[in-house]
Amino acid sequence: MNLRLKIKASSCRCPILTSIDEKPAIEIDVPDDSFVQMIKKTGGPNIQSCFQCGTCSGSCPAGARTNYLVRGIIRKALLGLKKQCISSKELWYCTTCYTCTDRCPQDVKPTDVIKAIRNIAVAEGYMLEPHQKTAQKVLEAGHAVPLDKDSWQDLREKVGLERVPPNASRYAEAIEEIRKIAKKTGFDKLVEDKKEK
Repeated sequence: MNLRLKIKASSCRCPILTSIDEKPAIEIDVPDDSFVQMIKKTGGPNIQSCFQCGTCSGSCPAGARTNYLVRGIIRKALLGLKKQCISSKELWYCTTCYTCTDRCPQDVKPTDVIKAIRNIAVAEGYMLEPHQKTAQKVLEAGHAVPLDKDSWQDLREKVGLERVPPNASRYAEAIEEIRKIAKKTGFDKLVEDKKEK
C-alpha cells in the first residue's frame, strides 16, 4: 500500500508545524512506525491514542507565549518524522507544567511524550545549550542554580538565612555522589560540550 501524504507548510498555525517559519512541503510514502515505538518504550506509551483534538496546544502556557505546539510535535512523531522532532528547538520550550496532561481527553499524557522525545533527542546529541549548561552546573555544583558568588551568600546571610542553602551544593560528598551517578549512567557524556566536527 502506497500511502502518500503531502504536507504543505504555511505561516498559519497548522497541526504539523512547531514553528511559524515557512517550511518546505514534506512528502511521506509510508509513515515510519519505529520512532513511535521508540517513544512508547522511552516513556510515552499512550502516544497513539492522540486524535489531534488540540486541547494540549490550546491549554499550553508556553504555547501562548512562543511558537510551541505540543500537538504539532506529537503529529510529527506519529508520522515518523524523527529528525524533525528531535532537532526541533521548540521541543525544549515545554516547562513540564502538566496542564496538557491534566486536560487531555485521550490520556495521551503529552508531557510524558515530550519528555520521552527529549530523552531520545539527548541520546542522539540534540539539546538546547541552556539545558545543557544547567545540567553541567548540577554536575559541577550539585544544584542547577548554585549560589556560586559571595554576593548571593552575603545576601542570604543578611536576611537571616544560612549562607549556603540546605541542598546538595552544601555537601561535597553529595556532589561527588551526583557525579558518580552521572558517570555510571553516562549522563556526564550526554551533557558535555561537544567538539566541533
